[in-house]
Amino acid sequence: MPLDPEAVRLAKGANFATVVTLMPNGQPQALLTWVDTDGDHILVNTEPVRQRARNVKRDPRITVLVVAKDNPWDWAEIRGRVVETIGEPRAREHIDELSQKYLGKKYENPIGPEGRIMLVIAADKVNTPKR
Repeated sequence: MPLDPEAVRLAKGANFATVVTLMPNGQPQALLTWVDTDGDHILVNTEPVRQRARNVKRDPRITVLVVAKDNPWDWAEIRGRVVETIGEPRAREHIDELSQKYLGKKYENPIGPEGRIMLVIAADKVNTPKR
């Protein structure tokens, strides 16, 4: 399903998202993170060794809750699945773009030898307060 325009607006802004994946035992794992969109998908950048990357490799189901930084009642919940994983060099470029959006500068944290990946998320269901 296409992304709701409200979800696109929120993901394009410097708003944080909570990303929920499923651990091997079924327990949900939630993590606050930067988020982006290409207009059709939600994009999350991470390292392949991180738990959420390992979780979606095993089970691609994912939920992303994006909340406006200045209004907690302005939000979008995207329930979907990871449909593609994009590696280097695009993922490295993307983390710099995200850092510029959120911090106003290039990404300065160390990057491990495995590099970065982008999780491309297709929506199965989108909820917003306006729906």
